Amino acid sequence: MAKAGTKIAAAVAKRARQITVFLMDVDGTITDGGVTLLSLPDGSAQEIKTFNAHDGQGLTLAHTAGIRTGVITGRGSAALHRRAKELSIEFVYENQPHKIAAYEEILKKTGATEAMVAYLGDDLPDITIMRRVGLAVAVGDAAPEVKRVAHHVTKAIGGKGAAREVVELILKSKGIWEEMIDKARA
Repeated sequence: MAKAGTKIAAAVAKRARQITVFLMDVDGTITDGGVTLLSLPDGSAQEIKTFNAHDGQGLTLAHTAGIRTGVITGRGSAALHRRAKELSIEFVYENQPHKIAAYEEILKKTGATEAMVAYLGDDLPDITIMRRVGLAVAVGDAAPEVKRVAHHVTKAIGGKGAAREVVELILKSKGIWEEMIDKARA
């Protein structure tokens, strides 16, 4: 998460002020990227995902501030569906090996320009979108290629508050962070 005295680079703040849509990958951004499979007695396996509560608070604040949120991921997951519902994540695109079609559909649905979109990524499939958005953000432990195309790299690693850090960056750049603190809810 962004520290209270952390200075936001002017060029990044300028980009962040325009954001009305915040999109992200899932595994490696709002989870730590681990894929935990629980073997069941019938020979099948159940997937377990761990989500960070601080990221959840950040995404809830984004929603409260009127920023539309969404995920575009290569995998499908019942756990993601539940978490997205809990956090009022509006756009959930799963099983997207090439994410650009989902991104373009979200642009059409929201009417947002690319300058109005932030994207949080961690690995190679995220680069195509990151090259197009107004604010491309890489998690702290992202692949080097992802960090190179990012406008900003979070201090937090994936699944450990990186999404929250992006929301704070956006809200602070818009000058509404203090106002949003009073609107935080459990």
